[in-house]
Amino acid sequence: MLEYWTPVLVFLILVTGFAVVSLFGSWLLGMKKPRPEKLVPYECGMQPIGTARGRMSVKFYLVAMLFLLFDIEAVFLFPWAVVYRELKLFGFFEMLLFIVAILGGYIYVWKKGALEWER
Repeated sequence: MLEYWTPVLVFLILVTGFAVVSLFGSWLLGMKKPRPEKLVPYECGMQPIGTARGRMSVKFYLVAMLFLLFDIEAVFLFPWAVVYRELKLFGFFEMLLFIVAILGGYIYVWKKGALEWER
């Protein structure tokens, strides 16, 4: 029975050893006090202006949520493409209906002006 659990025990020992070595190495290499340049936030090579605690427009979050929504829906196209030949004509029309629904949502969001920044 022990020979079945030996790989698991070896794996746990390796994982624990890696974690301990990583933490110790990080502590050892990071003992020096960082220079002031290292503590400044980095944004595209430009010096930051203002505070990092500033408020963001709701439009930013709305566009981010819409991007995630349409991006996640587009991910469903990849498994469909893999089994496309097996689904035949039925799978084609089901995916066509799905794409029409996504396109309808995109047109609705566009007409509502959710993709315009200057409003």
